[in-house]
Amino acid sequence: MLFDTHVHLNAEQFQEDLPDVIERARSEGVEYMVVVGFDRPTIERAIELCEEHDFIYASVGWHPVDAIDMTDADLDWIKELSSHPKVVALGEMGLDYYWDKSPKEVQKEVFRKQIRLAKEVQLPIVIHNREATSDIMEILKEENASEVGGIMHCFSGSPETAEQCLDMNFYISLGGPVTFKNAKKPKEVAEAVPLDRLLIETDCPYLAPHPYRGKRNEPAYVKLVASQIAELKGATFEEIAEATTRNAKKVFGIK
Repeated sequence: MLFDTHVHLNAEQFQEDLPDVIERARSEGVEYMVVVGFDRPTIERAIELCEEHDFIYASVGWHPVDAIDMTDADLDWIKELSSHPKVVALGEMGLDYYWDKSPKEVQKEVFRKQIRLAKEVQLPIVIHNREATSDIMEILKEENASEVGGIMHCFSGSPETAEQCLDMNFYISLGGPVTFKNAKKPKEVAEAVPLDRLLIETDCPYLAPHPYRGKRNEPAYVKLVASQIAELKGATFEEIAEATTRNAKKVFGIK
């Protein structure tokens, strides 16, 4: 039993063969998925998908790269959607200093607004962090994000940063990079983070694990992430699958 906590089945890369992609995931033991929406079109599609499939849930939020495009009406809409029975988190939200479409100050303001909304509606948050660790940690502390906690999605930081995130009520989610031969940090994090605070994801269609690196990622490949973590932790595949699924259900409030 596997739980892919972060998929973008709402991406155009899956337009041609989505039923096959879902079928492959199910045949590989993926019992649950959370489709993440991060702007108007992807949020709408995430809601459609979670309504069409009982094993798919949705997370809705606004991506930092597009922070400059978010209006008050968008935030109100996300608040409305937060009461949908299949919406289990807000995000992905955060900071992205790699792309320069949205000024840093705008990103920070949109991030803060979404954290405050999450606290209001009592949903966990899904954090996107690219080259912005210190600012993200500062904002999470200042906004008391530990009240709702959530997920450090596709975590790429150090074991020390992971520990700080755990202290703030966040789970650490690892994806394809943990399988890359030279990816030292994700492997160290997999070894260091307690099993009851780890999650797995694909972030498909991005970041496909070895041996599919550079190709389109899909939820079926989350099995490879679980296998790699099992190896690193000296655990069985079944132990990792069971623990990460239990953790995901807990953080998302899925019975």
